[in-house]
Amino acid sequence: FHGVTTAVMGNCGVGFAPVRAADRERLVDLMEGVEDIPGSALAEGIPWSWETFPEYMRAIDTPHAIDFAVQVVHDALRVYVMGERAIAGELASEEDVARMRALTREALEAGAVGFSTGRTDNHRAADGSHTPAAEAHVNELCGIASALEGLGHGVVQAVSDFDMTESPARFDAEFDVLEAMAEAAGGHPLSLSLLQRQRDTSQWTRILERAERASARGLDIRLQVAARGIGVLLGLETTFHPFMGFPSYKAIAHLPLEERVRRMRDPALKAKMLGEKSERVAGDGSPIPPLADQLLANLDFVAMSLWRLGDDVCYEPRREDSLFGEAMRRGVSALEVVYDAMLEGDGRELLYFPIYNYMDGNLDAVHRMLTHPLALAGLSDGGAHVGTICDASFPSYMLLHWARDRAHGRIPLPRVVRMLSAENARYMGFSDRGTIELGKKADLNVIDHARLRLCRPGLVRDLPAGGRRLVQRAEGYRATIVSGEVVVENDALTAARPGCLVRL
Repeated sequence: FHGVTTAVMGNCGVGFAPVRAADRERLVDLMEGVEDIPGSALAEGIPWSWETFPEYMRAIDTPHAIDFAVQVVHDALRVYVMGERAIAGELASEEDVARMRALTREALEAGAVGFSTGRTDNHRAADGSHTPAAEAHVNELCGIASALEGLGHGVVQAVSDFDMTESPARFDAEFDVLEAMAEAAGGHPLSLSLLQRQRDTSQWTRILERAERASARGLDIRLQVAARGIGVLLGLETTFHPFMGFPSYKAIAHLPLEERVRRMRDPALKAKMLGEKSERVAGDGSPIPPLADQLLANLDFVAMSLWRLGDDVCYEPRREDSLFGEAMRRGVSALEVVYDAMLEGDGRELLYFPIYNYMDGNLDAVHRMLTHPLALAGLSDGGAHVGTICDASFPSYMLLHWARDRAHGRIPLPRVVRMLSAENARYMGFSDRGTIELGKKADLNVIDHARLRLCRPGLVRDLPAGGRRLVQRAEGYRATIVSGEVVVENDALTAARPGCLVRL
């Protein structure tokens, strides 16, 4: 729905191949925790007709609307080679590393486009444990990355917290590890995720500085940048909201949305619920997500960065329009304003909480990131965090907000188009697409740029086992064409399925 004709899967080091039969459930739990995809949907929907990565590639190479490519993922690879020792976070032996390198090389020679690893504390399995590769030693990372040596294609991708809470030395030590991995890849490109994680600019600007220095000495390093704030959506139908652990809410959590809304509009229930405290377990018996606890623990502060998404979707809202600003004007608590807002639209209102990239109450930091020479337009989660985040609209947002609507600091439309097409294609090694030239793939978009707009996200139940996911559509795409076939016409999918697995 946003003009994408080729998607690259397998960021952050999580995925489902290679895998032994005994470890399938483990990988499901990992994906459920890290990427907020219902375990029941994964358990019912995955055919598990593979073990090796080449077998996995053959299994998923079926007709799709768009083309897609895959990366080798560190967590699955580590579990496949090391078993329980990977889960326990043990150091990989020389034999383990050699085996992981060989399997990565096998996947790359079968057409995989790269290797990804995740080193962030934000990613946890469903039971709260660290991901298997979260603290992999530099020797392991370099050993795997060396699988790219001598190949004509392949990228390396990493996400890291680059923690500076203890000391700048810890930041530099982590960057040194990832630089070493890039060097071991023998000249192949490395991309890192770049986010504004705190009000202080020292962290993300330090990433820019280190990346510039690495680039100056010959490393091909790029930075994946989001088009806007990385934020979660809160609502009565989403994965979590502030009231999910309140006793009175848990008593009605099992009811259909319409009935829940009717009961929550009762002034007596509202008063009772607003006087309660959250418990550690939700109504379905699952633990309350840490983010929900954080919301409640600092609600007044959080409410300064909490907005109704509304029908006229806005991702660069003003501070004074926040729910905290409304609470101040009404003379009530922030919790009451959140309660009332969640009941709007018959309980379908979504509250937008940008966790990253919006510390200053605007997108000026994102503008600086996006316009940096090392920037890549990325991080647009489309199939992940399905009940919490809906960022698949990033390409459309680049075109309408940054190239058309922003009052200041716009990015010229030709540059935005180049970032979304030619630059990403060139970085990934896709020589047959990304520009309109004779002999290249007929992957094209026909866009009514003046009419382009984002629709508000909504939940649909189209995953296996009745699983829900957030979907956001756009208006203004006259046609999206893949390999010469129209897959989207006037904002609606057609029956054409020319897409396939891209092998390099």
